[in-house]
Amino acid sequence: MDPTRSTVMPTLRYRDAQAAIDWLCNELGFTLHASYPGPNNTVGHAELTLNTGMIMLGSEKDDEYGKGFKSPAELGNVETRSTYVVVKDAEAVSNRARSAGSQIVRPLHATDYGSHEFTVKDPEGHSWTVGTYDPWATPAM
Repeated sequence: MDPTRSTVMPTLRYRDAQAAIDWLCNELGFTLHASYPGPNNTVGHAELTLNTGMIMLGSEKDDEYGKGFKSPAELGNVETRSTYVVVKDAEAVSNRARSAGSQIVRPLHATDYGSHEFTVKDPEGHSWTVGTYDPWATPAM
């Protein structure tokens, strides 16, 4: 296994996966690595990268497995997960997201552990915290 490649990848389902791909690429700086079409103009599977990290996503599916996934909007805006994205310049990403009209739920701020970060909601209500804290570069306490 190549140590520069992600070995843990969050996976998400979206009602409008193509809109989520566009948002993640335009607002947070991900790059589309691969996308495979699904039926009826859906996204069967997509892979997005950011530096050495990767996420995978696809369109909602009305099958037995897919019934176990709910968006925050379907749960009264309650979330069961969030994602942290490590970037070199959180201020630039924050400015880009704000300029595009994204919902910033925690403004850019300094943390006790040395990060500059903010939290933004994607179009379907999932939280993404973007910051400069790199746990790989910081010694364990």
